[in-house]
Amino acid sequence: MSAVFKTMEAGFEPMNEANLDEVVAIERAAYAHPWTRGNFADSLRSGYQAQLLYAGDTLLGYFVAMKGVDEVHLLNITVAPSCQGQGWGRVMLDALAIWSRGQGAQWLWLEVRTSNARAQEVYLRYGYRRVGERKSYYPADGGREDAIVMSFKL
Repeated sequence: MSAVFKTMEAGFEPMNEANLDEVVAIERAAYAHPWTRGNFADSLRSGYQAQLLYAGDTLLGYFVAMKGVDEVHLLNITVAPSCQGQGWGRVMLDALAIWSRGQGAQWLWLEVRTSNARAQEVYLRYGYRRVGERKSYYPADGGREDAIVMSFKL
């Protein structure tokens, strides 16, 4: 599958209500505790930056981010499980950083599950730094899971 994407042009388009079935399907395939359709719909209604990354008609991934004062908070970034390990996460982080700079942000912030070592490694390679921890932040089977707080200076 990855060979197909190497020859196709990838591009971004805004997420909207019409895309949510496809987004939620990827979300459910990617996570044990996925965002709901309502979480995405609320983000769109709130005016958050929500972008889809396509190659042809294949949804590779998406991100949702919230602008604050001098900062942007990455709420969700997901690469479709069948497309992981091909650099699409970095492409989306680049797009997020470019948009954030255009908004006048100086920092990007995110939380990541303590158990998600793969995502932590992607963020660290990109230049994010671990700056804290939120206890019992995420739902988990049989309880709650801590989050690592990370930031990136734009």
